[in-house]
Amino acid sequence: MKPVIFLLSLCLLPLVACAQSAPKPEPGSAISLQSYPAASDKVVKSDANWKKELTPAQFEVLRMKGTERPYTGALLNEHHHGLFVCAACGNPLFSSDTKFESGTGWPSFYQPIEATRVLELPDNSLGDSRTEVECARCGGHLGHVFDDGPKPTGLRYCMNSVSLKFIRVQ
Repeated sequence: MKPVIFLLSLCLLPLVACAQSAPKPEPGSAISLQSYPAASDKVVKSDANWKKELTPAQFEVLRMKGTERPYTGALLNEHHHGLFVCAACGNPLFSSDTKFESGTGWPSFYQPIEATRVLELPDNSLGDSRTEVECARCGGHLGHVFDDGPKPTGLRYCMNSVSLKFIRVQ
Protein backbone atom coordinates (compact mmCIF):
# COMPACT_ATOMS: atom_id res chain seq x y z
CA MET A 1 0.00 0.00 0.00
CA LYS A 2 2.85 2.42 0.81
CA PRO A 3 4.43 2.12 -2.68
CA VAL A 4 1.06 2.98 -4.29
CA ILE A 5 0.68 6.08 -2.12
CA PHE A 6 4.28 7.07 -2.87
CA LEU A 7 3.73 6.71 -6.65
CA LEU A 8 0.47 8.63 -6.45
CA SER A 9 2.23 11.41 -4.55
CA LEU A 10 4.92 11.63 -7.21
CA CYS A 11 2.28 11.93 -9.95
CA LEU A 12 0.39 14.69 -8.15
CA LEU A 13 3.46 16.69 -7.09
CA PRO A 14 3.91 18.51 -10.44
CA LEU A 15 0.24 19.53 -10.43
CA VAL A 16 0.47 20.94 -6.94
CA ALA A 17 3.76 22.72 -7.76
CA CYS A 18 2.22 24.35 -10.85
CA ALA A 19 -0.77 25.52 -8.90
CA GLN A 20 1.52 27.14 -6.34
CA SER A 21 3.88 28.82 -8.81
CA ALA A 22 1.67 31.86 -9.40
CA PRO A 23 -0.26 32.68 -6.22
CA LYS A 24 -2.75 35.52 -6.26
CA PRO A 25 -1.55 38.59 -4.43
CA GLU A 26 -2.98 39.02 -0.97
CA PRO A 27 -4.33 42.37 0.16
CA GLY A 28 -1.34 44.34 1.33
CA SER A 29 0.98 42.79 -1.27
CA ALA A 30 3.12 45.02 -3.44
CA ILE A 31 1.60 46.36 -6.64
CA SER A 32 3.81 46.33 -9.71
CA LEU A 33 4.11 49.60 -11.62
CA GLN A 34 6.02 48.10 -14.56
CA SER A 35 3.04 48.20 -16.92
CA TYR A 36 2.37 51.90 -16.22
CA PRO A 37 4.10 54.92 -17.76
CA ALA A 38 6.86 56.61 -15.80
CA ALA A 39 6.00 59.82 -13.99
CA SER A 40 8.58 61.54 -16.21
CA ASP A 41 6.52 60.71 -19.35
CA LYS A 42 4.77 64.08 -19.40
CA VAL A 43 1.27 64.54 -20.86
CA VAL A 44 0.57 68.01 -22.27
CA LYS A 45 -2.78 68.89 -23.88
CA SER A 46 -4.80 72.01 -24.53
CA ASP A 47 -7.84 72.80 -22.41
CA ALA A 48 -9.98 72.06 -25.49
CA ASN A 49 -8.53 68.53 -25.68
CA TRP A 50 -8.92 67.97 -21.93
CA LYS A 51 -12.57 69.07 -22.18
CA LYS A 52 -13.16 66.43 -24.86
CA GLU A 53 -11.60 63.66 -22.75
CA LEU A 54 -12.80 64.48 -19.24
CA THR A 55 -16.26 64.73 -17.74
CA PRO A 56 -17.33 68.25 -16.73
CA ALA A 57 -16.70 67.39 -13.05
CA GLN A 58 -13.24 65.97 -13.83
CA PHE A 59 -12.34 69.02 -15.91
CA GLU A 60 -13.48 71.37 -13.12
CA VAL A 61 -11.29 69.62 -10.51
CA LEU A 62 -8.30 68.41 -12.54
CA ARG A 63 -7.82 71.41 -14.83
CA MET A 64 -9.53 74.29 -13.01
CA LYS A 65 -8.41 73.29 -9.47
CA GLY A 66 -11.95 72.83 -8.19
CA THR A 67 -13.04 70.66 -5.27
CA GLU A 68 -15.86 68.15 -5.13
CA ARG A 69 -18.30 68.41 -2.23
CA PRO A 70 -17.31 66.26 0.79
CA TYR A 71 -18.90 62.82 1.17
CA THR A 72 -20.03 62.77 -2.49
CA GLY A 73 -17.06 61.07 -4.16
CA ALA A 74 -17.42 57.58 -5.60
CA LEU A 75 -14.07 56.43 -4.17
CA LEU A 76 -14.57 57.57 -0.60
CA ASN A 77 -15.73 54.10 0.49
CA GLU A 78 -13.55 52.07 -1.88
CA HIS A 79 -11.89 49.39 0.27
CA HIS A 80 -10.70 46.78 -2.25
CA HIS A 81 -7.03 46.03 -2.85
CA GLY A 82 -5.76 48.07 -5.76
CA LEU A 83 -4.31 51.18 -7.24
CA PHE A 84 -5.61 54.75 -7.48
CA VAL A 85 -4.46 56.39 -10.73
CA CYS A 86 -4.90 59.87 -12.19
CA ALA A 87 -8.26 60.06 -13.97
CA ALA A 88 -6.71 62.23 -16.70
CA CYS A 89 -3.51 60.38 -17.62
CA GLY A 90 -3.44 57.04 -15.77
CA ASN A 91 -0.41 57.88 -13.63
CA PRO A 92 -0.34 55.51 -10.59
CA LEU A 93 -0.68 57.71 -7.51
CA PHE A 94 -1.74 55.79 -4.40
CA SER A 95 -2.00 52.21 -3.22
CA SER A 96 -5.07 51.06 -1.34
CA ASP A 97 -2.62 49.94 1.35
CA THR A 98 -2.08 53.59 2.33
CA LYS A 99 -5.74 54.65 2.28
CA PHE A 100 -7.34 55.46 5.64
CA GLU A 101 -10.61 56.83 7.01
CA SER A 102 -9.90 60.48 7.80
CA GLY A 103 -13.50 61.50 8.46
CA THR A 104 -13.05 64.53 6.18
CA GLY A 105 -15.33 63.39 3.34
CA TRP A 106 -12.58 62.79 0.76
CA PRO A 107 -10.42 59.72 0.08
CA SER A 108 -7.28 60.09 2.18
CA PHE A 109 -3.87 58.42 1.95
CA TYR A 110 -0.78 58.71 4.14
CA GLN A 111 1.69 58.58 1.23
CA PRO A 112 1.85 58.37 -2.58
CA ILE A 113 2.89 55.10 -4.20
CA GLU A 114 6.14 56.83 -5.26
CA ALA A 115 7.19 60.36 -4.31
CA THR A 116 7.97 61.22 -7.95
CA ARG A 117 4.37 60.54 -9.05
CA VAL A 118 2.97 63.67 -7.37
CA LEU A 119 4.04 67.29 -7.12
CA GLU A 120 3.53 69.32 -3.95
CA LEU A 121 3.11 73.04 -4.54
CA PRO A 122 2.34 76.05 -2.31
CA ASP A 123 -1.31 77.12 -2.49
CA ASN A 124 -2.36 80.47 -1.03
CA SER A 125 -5.58 80.73 -3.04
CA LEU A 126 -7.93 80.91 -0.04
CA GLY A 127 -5.80 83.32 1.97
CA ASP A 128 -4.43 80.38 3.94
CA SER A 129 -1.17 78.55 3.28
CA ARG A 130 -1.81 74.99 2.07
CA THR A 131 0.06 72.47 -0.04
CA GLU A 132 -1.58 71.50 -3.32
CA VAL A 133 -1.01 68.03 -4.79
CA GLU A 134 -0.79 67.67 -8.57
CA CYS A 135 -0.22 64.70 -10.84
CA ALA A 136 3.44 64.75 -11.90
CA ARG A 137 2.60 63.52 -15.44
CA CYS A 138 -0.22 65.85 -16.51
CA GLY A 139 -0.32 68.59 -13.87
CA GLY A 140 -3.89 67.71 -12.91
CA HIS A 141 -5.11 69.03 -9.54
CA LEU A 142 -5.70 66.11 -7.17
CA GLY A 143 -6.25 67.76 -3.79
CA HIS A 144 -4.10 68.91 -0.87
CA VAL A 145 -1.74 67.35 1.67
CA PHE A 146 -1.91 68.16 5.38
CA ASP A 147 0.30 67.22 8.34
CA ASP A 148 -2.48 65.70 10.47
CA GLY A 149 -2.38 62.13 9.14
CA PRO A 150 -1.57 58.81 10.78
CA LYS A 151 1.74 57.05 11.27
CA PRO A 152 4.09 56.25 9.68
CA THR A 153 4.21 59.58 7.77
CA GLY A 154 1.88 61.85 9.73
CA LEU A 155 0.54 63.10 6.38
CA ARG A 156 -2.98 63.19 4.97
CA TYR A 157 -3.21 63.35 1.19
CA CYS A 158 -6.81 64.51 0.88
CA MET A 159 -7.80 63.72 -2.73
CA ASN A 160 -10.86 64.41 -4.87
CA SER A 161 -12.50 61.15 -6.00
CA VAL A 162 -13.27 62.65 -9.38
CA SER A 163 -9.54 63.16 -10.03
CA LEU A 164 -8.84 59.46 -9.46
CA LYS A 165 -9.73 56.13 -11.03
CA PHE A 166 -9.49 52.89 -9.08
CA ILE A 167 -7.96 49.73 -10.55
CA ARG A 168 -8.71 46.65 -8.51
CA VAL A 169 -5.81 44.21 -8.06
CA GLN A 170 -6.60 40.62 -7.19
